[in-house]
Amino acid sequence: MPLDLEVIIRKISLINKDLKQLSFLSELSLAKYLKDEVNEVLAERYLERIIGRMVDINYHILSAEHDESPADYFQSFLLMGRYKYLPVDFAEKVAKSAGLRNRLAHEYDAIDPKKVYKALTISLHDVPQYLSYIIKLIDKQGKRKRLH
Repeated sequence: MPLDLEVIIRKISLINKDLKQLSFLSELSLAKYLKDEVNEVLAERYLERIIGRMVDINYHILSAEHDESPADYFQSFLLMGRYKYLPVDFAEKVAKSAGLRNRLAHEYDAIDPKKVYKALTISLHDVPQYLSYIIKLIDKQGKRKRLH
């Protein structure tokens, strides 16, 4: 299956929309954030969607470019590092988000709201960095397509 740049671009656009909403939540102090349960629900859902779309991008790239299907979400980030789409140290760091996504999706009764708040602030730094690496790949792929 060839790499579908439109799929990746659409995912990036959706991630950026959710990042804007997370940015709004990050502007709240921790005390204000914790005061309203709706903030936590919103943050959890935005994080789940963002991380899920990042994983979708990983799987799409890995299957299209390497005919490889990662064993799990965590591995998808590590493989992105192994194949040099992401720097290895960054891939290892951002792979931890896969665990957060699983906790958000399946263990919502045991999630510490303070950890979600911390995760949203970290995501506002790491996700744009991840997207910049993916955009570089798209740019290379687009140039390669124009040459053929």
